[in-house]
Amino acid sequence: MATSGTYVTEVPLKGSAEKHYKRWKNENHLFPDAVGHHIQGVNVHDGEWDSHGSIKIWNYTCDGKPEVFKEKRENDDENMAVTLKGLEGHVMEELKVYDVTFQFIQKSPEDIVCKITMVWEKRTDDSPEPINYMKFVKSLAADMDNHVLKA
Repeated sequence: MATSGTYVTEVPLKGSAEKHYKRWKNENHLFPDAVGHHIQGVNVHDGEWDSHGSIKIWNYTCDGKPEVFKEKRENDDENMAVTLKGLEGHVMEELKVYDVTFQFIQKSPEDIVCKITMVWEKRTDDSPEPINYMKFVKSLAADMDNHVLKA
């Protein structure tokens, strides 16, 4: 049986958890302008931008390489969390399961954290652990901070 695991980290952010959650839930089309060094394009394949169960295709750069990721969206308004469930793409060549949850938690009136939880399972024992993808999503959340504050 191939290895599986869960990574969890927190990224400190500024502003309101509601604004950050709204950006991640409803406004992915703004990502290429906000963080073009990470995200070059996001398109809705099925559903609407903000709809639970929608399917999006992301064009991004990880470790200097252009990649594609197709995901199915799960929105949790009560907990201000967005989960991207991997369907296809470069990361899915190595992994059977790749689910990333971004949860926005208000710590004080000015400070929030983005709790990132990545659940993964390798396709084979020879597949690498997705630590580079965890670094990527952590950097993505941190780099979105300034753009959300200006909005």
